[in-house]
Amino acid sequence: MEAEADLDPQLHKSRKKKKKKNDLKVTIEVQNEQPGKLAPLVGYFPSGYDPNSDKSPQVKVYRHQKKVRRLELVVSPSGSKVDFVGTNYSGEAAAGRMCSYALGILDKETQKLKIVPIAANKIFRLEPRVRKGDESVKEPMTPGTGEVTSEDRMQKLNNLTAHFGTSKAIKQAKKASLLRQKEDPATQQDLDHLLEDPSIDKGALTSTSAETTRNIPPHDLSATTPEKAYPLDKIIPKGEWDYLLDILELMQSGQEMNPDVYPSFVCNRVYKLDVIKDEAEKGKLAGILSYIAHLVNFKDQHMLSGHFSSSKHHNIPSMLFQKFTKMFVDTSKKRLSDEKIGTLISYVLVLSLYVDEFQTDFTDIAKDLKMPVMKLRPYFENLGCKFKNRNRVIVATLPLPLEFPTVRKRRRRG
Repeated sequence: MEAEADLDPQLHKSRKKKKKKNDLKVTIEVQNEQPGKLAPLVGYFPSGYDPNSDKSPQVKVYRHQKKVRRLELVVSPSGSKVDFVGTNYSGEAAAGRMCSYALGILDKETQKLKIVPIAANKIFRLEPRVRKGDESVKEPMTPGTGEVTSEDRMQKLNNLTAHFGTSKAIKQAKKASLLRQKEDPATQQDLDHLLEDPSIDKGALTSTSAETTRNIPPHDLSATTPEKAYPLDKIIPKGEWDYLLDILELMQSGQEMNPDVYPSFVCNRVYKLDVIKDEAEKGKLAGILSYIAHLVNFKDQHMLSGHFSSSKHHNIPSMLFQKFTKMFVDTSKKRLSDEKIGTLISYVLVLSLYVDEFQTDFTDIAKDLKMPVMKLRPYFENLGCKFKNRNRVIVATLPLPLEFPTVRKRRRRG
């Protein structure tokens, strides 16, 4: 019976008529972004919250007073203490943007389809945050309930200077604070008592401070193999390997490495992937090379001298970009400090040792890091490396047990 109904011409005509009724002749109208008007904002909820299930969620948009391009979108569900907050200047929105977006709005009555462009930084990832209480509602202190001491007044003044003062005022406040600490007899007495305590290992304190200044990656001093000296799973966690498949996919497709995208160290080591037969080892090496490329290009993108050729074309996954930002970027200055640059370089050098089986010629990686070859030697030494001549080429090796050089302090003359 169903086959006969499908062949019925009357039924076939009625289906055609129903389809024609749903068709619309739409006029497309493309609107350009106007400087005096705010473009549409698009927010999405990775947590699974459905705004349609809430009858009256409160939506607010905040703009920075000085940096007018910074926006913050806040969605507050009714009857909940959780807000969904998204920004266009941090997290996923701060990563590189390789595409553009547009929003289409269809008006069935006027039969017009309005297409409005949306900038990539106008798409907000709304993360749940517990709402904080409004501190401005607190009752003022009444006379007799408490006294403001000179220390409290000075602390409040220092906080105001740190937030709103000039760089000169901040430096002067720090110097004054250090002088007050030195002049405080109670502080000095506690410090002398601490240093005289026989239970404190002063050598351990010295070695700890030395390791901090070296900014070396996670390591194991009791390791019996070079691979265990700097555990790879502590440098590249398990969840990050899925974001390091670009070089492996590039080689499997038969394409060549682009020197404008990848550092010379990576381009000069890709041939090793063809030699390795084991697929797991091949994926591991390709992932390490990809991680080196991301680190080098991340450094280039945050140098004060501007973007370099490779960093302009290199796309760092947003997840890794956020991780590198937390690890290496000084958020107050929005650039890499000298200490953070040293940490990043140490990570790159450890991974280069992995690639070259812990005997690496570091001339090309020095070129990628925009550093003279001789300036990289102290970084290798701080990692516990030694140097030897191999076919008239100086290579860095990693002997065991892992030992770090002692920090020498210069004595003042006179």
